[in-house]
Amino acid sequence: MPSVLVIGYLACLGLLACYGVYRYQVVWLYYRVKARRPVPPPLRVWPTVTIQIPVYNERYVVERAIRSACEVDYPRERLEIQILDDSTDDTTELIARATAPYRRRGLRVAHVRRGHRRQFKAGALTEGLSRAQGELIAVFDVDFLIPRDFLARAVPYFADPGVGMLQARWGHLNADYSLLTQSQAMLLDGHFAIEQAARHRAGRFFSFNGTAGLWRAAAIRDAGGWQADTLTEDLDLSYRAQLAGWRCVYLQDLVAPAELPVEMNAFKAQQQRWTTGSIQTAKKLLPRLLTSRLPWPTKMEALFHLGGFFIYPIGLLASLGFPPLLLGTLRVPHVWPVDVVWCVLLAIPGACFYACAQRELYPDWRTRLRLVPWVIAVGIGMSVNNARAVLDGLFNRQGEFVRTTKFGVQSKTDRWVRKRYRAPRTSTAWAELALAVYFAGSGVIALERGLYLALPSLALFAAGFGYVGWLSLSQRTTVHAWLSHLARAHTRILRQSEASG
Repeated sequence: MPSVLVIGYLACLGLLACYGVYRYQVVWLYYRVKARRPVPPPLRVWPTVTIQIPVYNERYVVERAIRSACEVDYPRERLEIQILDDSTDDTTELIARATAPYRRRGLRVAHVRRGHRRQFKAGALTEGLSRAQGELIAVFDVDFLIPRDFLARAVPYFADPGVGMLQARWGHLNADYSLLTQSQAMLLDGHFAIEQAARHRAGRFFSFNGTAGLWRAAAIRDAGGWQADTLTEDLDLSYRAQLAGWRCVYLQDLVAPAELPVEMNAFKAQQQRWTTGSIQTAKKLLPRLLTSRLPWPTKMEALFHLGGFFIYPIGLLASLGFPPLLLGTLRVPHVWPVDVVWCVLLAIPGACFYACAQRELYPDWRTRLRLVPWVIAVGIGMSVNNARAVLDGLFNRQGEFVRTTKFGVQSKTDRWVRKRYRAPRTSTAWAELALAVYFAGSGVIALERGLYLALPSLALFAAGFGYVGWLSLSQRTTVHAWLSHLARAHTRILRQSEASG
């Protein structure tokens, strides 16, 4: 009789296998509908547009964002810009200084101050919507640059009165800055090049990504407006709008570049917010969606989309059982199917997914493929952080909306260590380092026993957890701080020796 642990382990593998099959299905779906590119209908009159930029303490990037918004190519009499400023530092003064020249030129730039941060970004967007004069609302986070032709290319799709939202693809201002930013760029490319395009062109629900998008103001109001009961107000609103009958458009060829987080703790905070918010949105909307009259393919896609982050706690539990299985302390009836699940249904789908995204986006995609194994390792390394976020979403531990810190970093020569902002230190770093040791030790034992097929998987686990954990700790401590700490320790030792002498 198999033990409870074996049954649980095999159940986790079964769920992971389902997710691996889903990854294959998404890639297949993308290539099946790839040719269905959206075409805008004729536009007779250019509607009024309000560009909204939510800001909270962004002294290093806010002037850059304002400049890109004010230089957008669109009829000036039909354009309004709102800087939704909840800042508590000198960002407010920088905004006033940056917007003044454009106001003198006659551009309508509103500096909106609430005096509080209630409901976070959703509250700021709601405040802006209540004052907006535009028929269409363009939302851009402050770390994005708005292409000059963004509105000229996006607005015509709203000549169709049934279109409620348009999402552009995210580009990257600093993808080559470090190994961390390269990994993030590839992770995002998979989502935007394959998932978003496949869902849209196949007629499934897809999400607004919170920025680099254009909304019809009437669609926002009809869907119930921005709501702050989840940490992903963007995902929540886009699903509610589609449930209300509004159609959404995704433009893969319209790219808005953004600054990627250069700090591991900022990246983890961003992932934690997205994960918790997705689970909250799934709890909120899946019952309504699954009982609707939508086609079953749409329902199943939404189920995997909104519940996709469950892969992290399930994968974490299964990975903990992998070394005992190989070392013989956890016995299953047949070992080879387990190897098939780990390799064929998990590693290969992920590699195929990210490789196809690079092929679709970049002429030099072949040279980029060398990073794919590392991206998979980083995804594994985020398991503890994101598994905790899943539990937060399940048990309604929402917490504060933690913004992703940005430093205006674009080139490799830019420095950020001594700048003012810092992401809060995450509490999972030591657990990640312990798991790195666990899998590295298991790899040594597997090598001694001749279990060579297990070594690549164990190496990915050890490298991923080690990198995420180490960077979480090391980036919080500068070299100067380390030297100061050693100097203080040396002084204490000298004083103790003098006292004892």
